Amino acid sequence: MSLADQVLAVNNDLPIRTDKPIHSGKVRSVYWLTQDDSKRLIQEKGYVGVAPDAPLAVMVISDRISAFDCIWHGENGLNGVPGKGASLNAISNHWFKLFKENGLADSHILDVPHPFVWVVQKAKPVMIEAIARQYITGSMWRSYAKGAREICGIDLPNDLKRDSKLPELLITPSTKGVMKGIPGVPEEDDVDVTRKSIEDNYQAFNFSKPEDIDLYEKLLRDGFGLISKEVEAIEQIFVDTKFEFGYVCDEFGKEKLIYMDEVGTPDSSRYWDYKQYSDEGKVVENSKEAFRQFLLSHFPDSDILVNKTRMEERSALARNNALPVKALQDLSKTYMEIAERITGQPVPLSNNPKQEIIDILDQKYGIIDLKLVN
Repeated sequence: MSLADQVLAVNNDLPIRTDKPIHSGKVRSVYWLTQDDSKRLIQEKGYVGVAPDAPLAVMVISDRISAFDCIWHGENGLNGVPGKGASLNAISNHWFKLFKENGLADSHILDVPHPFVWVVQKAKPVMIEAIARQYITGSMWRSYAKGAREICGIDLPNDLKRDSKLPELLITPSTKGVMKGIPGVPEEDDVDVTRKSIEDNYQAFNFSKPEDIDLYEKLLRDGFGLISKEVEAIEQIFVDTKFEFGYVCDEFGKEKLIYMDEVGTPDSSRYWDYKQYSDEGKVVENSKEAFRQFLLSHFPDSDILVNKTRMEERSALARNNALPVKALQDLSKTYMEIAERITGQPVPLSNNPKQEIIDILDQKYGIIDLKLVN
């Protein structure tokens, strides 16, 4: 069995019964279940806290690797990172569970049939990438080094050093998707927004009521604080992160704000080795940031990767260049090691993840459309 065979690179071709188009993102694909299957699973599985007629979906993660808004691939047919999908799901499952146990909020996940698979309930997404930063690094540092002294309407002091701890946790939201018709907000994906802009246009950002802006910030701060405290025990620093939020209805039809997408993963967050940072001031990345830095040094013209006006060139760069296998193996090691340290459990690897998923969803959930099975 080759390394490439262990990777789930294509996840939008599973024979899951659905009567809606499959939504395929950079990493995950979403299969909306039929109304009959949704109702049946809610009843059969005894899902708690969900309306009996709630629409359900099967969300399947892949091992694809995205960075700088592009999908990358390796030599020898390696079209993803072994263990990446299972690692991200395992970490998210761990944090979502702790958030709920500590009284923060629920998530959209109802069931975990397989390491690559979630059963989720449909949520109304808040159109904000909820970013929290405890250290100045990455894109924030790159902007600061070029002279920027404000981010999302927050003034920054003049004496900050690269990778240093910020005076306080900063909430620096950006748009989720292209927002149109909002004064002062460019009609582009992933642009910084101020809190005032969100307050003045809360309905455009899909908040149900103005008070929920305070609530999302509280859930972001509380979630950040919980993860920071937990990873101290494994000698990691929780540097920054991106959360996403949405609304679902409970079994009584009452709307509630929840965590969604993923939380605290090496894709959506940065983790640094505490001992190396505290003893030597050295940053050792245990997140996708190490892969981003690899790409910046691997290609001679790194401006292509960070300049939004060169997106066409960047897409061609990703499409036409197979990366060294070692780069993807190193990233695999990063993902799997941090997942095992956070969860206390090894990450399961499969020789044939796609067939495993089909078998489980057929035998235990009855949602495979046998007419689509080869």
